[in-house]
Amino acid sequence: MVRVTRICKRTVISTKPVQPGKFHRFSVLDRTMERNHLKAVYYYATPPGKYATGELIRAWRESLSAVLTWYPVVTGRLVRDENGHWMVKCNDAGLRTVEATATGSLEDCLAHLDRGKEIANFIHWEDMFYKPYYWSTFYIQITEFEEGGVAIGLSCTHLLADPTTTAMFMKAWADTTLTGKMASPPFFHPLPPRRPGNRKMGREPYTHLISHYESSRNLSPLTTSGEDIATVSLLFTDAMVRAVMESARGDHDEGVGFSPFEGLSGLFWACISRIRGLKDELMSMAISVDARKVLGLDKGYFGNCVVYNKVVSSEEGAAPHQAAKAISRAVAEMDSEGIMDLVEWLEQKDGQYHPSLDGTELVCADLEGLEESKRAVFDQDAGGGGPVRVSYYLEPFFGEGHVLIMPSTSGGDGAMSRVVMVTLPRDEVTRVCEDELVRSFCPTVVMRS
Repeated sequence: MVRVTRICKRTVISTKPVQPGKFHRFSVLDRTMERNHLKAVYYYATPPGKYATGELIRAWRESLSAVLTWYPVVTGRLVRDENGHWMVKCNDAGLRTVEATATGSLEDCLAHLDRGKEIANFIHWEDMFYKPYYWSTFYIQITEFEEGGVAIGLSCTHLLADPTTTAMFMKAWADTTLTGKMASPPFFHPLPPRRPGNRKMGREPYTHLISHYESSRNLSPLTTSGEDIATVSLLFTDAMVRAVMESARGDHDEGVGFSPFEGLSGLFWACISRIRGLKDELMSMAISVDARKVLGLDKGYFGNCVVYNKVVSSEEGAAPHQAAKAISRAVAEMDSEGIMDLVEWLEQKDGQYHPSLDGTELVCADLEGLEESKRAVFDQDAGGGGPVRVSYYLEPFFGEGHVLIMPSTSGGDGAMSRVVMVTLPRDEVTRVCEDELVRSFCPTVVMRS
């Protein structure tokens, strides 16, 4: 059994001071995520005996200090603006880090890991201090294994960043560690305005997307205690993902193709609906997608570009192909005009709406932006250097469940390979693993609690 010992907590500041009087204001998409936070763990193999205990941590701490020069928002502190909204005072107060050691090897740890052990041992998180000005919005824990391997746990408030932002931060840190240069610097700027002439004459706003956000205002979160929930991580290789996509298309829609996210989310939406006792209908579900590409933003855009939309099936039945078709239609409807309708509406409403991550529906999240995690290489000698595994959690967990679909970081599983992290009440996770349709694609269970 792996035993983790936290050695010390430090505050890491940037190598260059921040310009006095600098502030960062949040977008309306940032403010919709204020109630939530992100947790992630990146696991790296290291050659046994290559590094003395503490050597890697010291080196990576120095490169972290260098990369923070480009991330003044990460080292700042929250204050209220004139309208009572949070903003960041970029005062270089620093990022909190925790240094730890773990007994045994990384390989042994991963073989016996579950959700509870992962969050408790490898991620450090502190709820907001009663004086927010002293509270760090980002935390990093670096854990060295005595017999080789490193775990980097990252946690932050979702108000500041989405999964793509955290993946780009990890890549920037890795680039700086490996080469001394950052390949993709972050961009700090407001969401783009609607392009002139981009609004179609006589076009009505996309009310379905707006209605989903509006309905979430009056709903109370459905809480579930942490002991009653579990997570299973399933690896689908390239061939398995293609089989899922082909199965979703089948003979029902000739000429229609689905993305890996649409095929896999349709499969698990149908599966979980059956588990909930629904035979001919699908349970209430929302999807979340990264809107950077749709809005013409670079992957380096720092902040939240996650947009939620409720999926409604127009057909009777609860088969995976019907679920995938409904998801595909919902994704297609989330075009630049529809998202800008939402942004403008949120600005009119002062951003006081929160999406369904609070737990009134099942949430299927497309974490395609984590593709950059593969390129977060700290050490070329460690089997190519990329992480051997990445876990992500959207916290706190509420209500109906989360299905997170992300690219696999393992290079040998093919370009289309995906990891699906399913978080549900504990008994339902067991039934997902036993579901005949899911098992027919032969995914590998990489973690189960």
